[in-house]
Amino acid sequence: MNSTSTSPKSSPISILLFFVVFILGLIISTPIIIANIYVGLVWIILVFILARIVSLAVRAASEWERVVILKLGKYSRIKGPGIFFIIPIIETIAYWVDLRTVSTPIRAEQTLTKDSVPVSVEAILFWKVNNPKDAALQVANYKESAGLAAQTALRDMIGKSELATILSDREAIDLSLQEIISKRVTPWGITVISVELRDVIIPENLQNAMSQKAQAERERDARVILGDSEKIIADSFMEAGRKYADNPTAMHLRAMNMLFEGLKEKGALIIVPSSAADTMNLGGIVGLQEYQKAEKKKSQINKIENKTENKID
Repeated sequence: MNSTSTSPKSSPISILLFFVVFILGLIISTPIIIANIYVGLVWIILVFILARIVSLAVRAASEWERVVILKLGKYSRIKGPGIFFIIPIIETIAYWVDLRTVSTPIRAEQTLTKDSVPVSVEAILFWKVNNPKDAALQVANYKESAGLAAQTALRDMIGKSELATILSDREAIDLSLQEIISKRVTPWGITVISVELRDVIIPENLQNAMSQKAQAERERDARVILGDSEKIIADSFMEAGRKYADNPTAMHLRAMNMLFEGLKEKGALIIVPSSAADTMNLGGIVGLQEYQKAEKKKSQINKIENKTENKID
C-alpha cells in the first residue's frame, strides 16, 4: 500500500453497495424492460450510474490511515479511520496518509570527512506522520522528500565531522542527525523518531594504515609499561639491597632460598661466584644433593635385582 496514494480505494462496503443498488435497480426496471426494450436499456444505464455514484460516496479507512478530502479543489477535512462519506464529483480524496512508523534507509557514498577521508555511510531513518494535512498540502511527496532531506543531512554531518568522531561517537552523530532532519521535515507534518548509523565503510588501504597505526600504538604502550615496570623493580631492588647491606644473615638466608628454588627444577644448572659458594657453603650443599641422588639410584637398582631373583626362584 502506498502511503501517499491519491487514487481511490475500493472497499468491500463500496463493492457491496454497488451490487445491491444495481440489482435492486434491475428488479425495479424489469417491467419497463419487458414493456419497451429501448427504454429498459436506458433505465439499466441510469441504474448502473446510480449504483456507481453510491459506491463512490461510501469509503472505509484502516485504523492507521487518514484521508485528506478536497471540496472543489480546496481543503475540506480529514476523515478516518472507519467508514466515511463524500459527495462524488464535488469532493475528492487527495491523499491516503499512512500514520505508521516508516523506516527509510539512507546512504552517503564517497563523502569526504572534515579530515579529507572518503567514507560511505549507511543509516536508517525512523519517522512517522503526525499531521496528515501538512503532509498532503505542504509537500508533493512527503515520503520521498523525507528520505532526500535525511540523505542531505547525513552528507552535511559527514563533512563537518572527523573520521575518528564518526567511528567512535555514533550516538552523538545519531542525535545531531535527528535534530537536523527534524528541523527540515517538521513543517511537512513529519516527526523524526530516531536516526541510527548502520555501517561506516572506509577505503581498504586506509583500513590497513589504521591497523598498522593501532598496532604501533599498542607496541609503544607495551614498551612504556615495560619501562615503568623496570623502574619499579629497580627501586625495589635498591630498597632490598639497603636492607640486606645492614643484615648479612638475612642476605645469606635469601641466597640459600634462591639456590634451593633453583635446584628444585630438574636439570637446572646454576652458576654462582666462588666467593658466594664459600660464603654459603655451597660445596656441602651440592655434595648432599649428589649423595641423595646416588642413594636413590642405588635403591632403585636393588629393587630391580630383588625382582629378578624372585622370578628365577
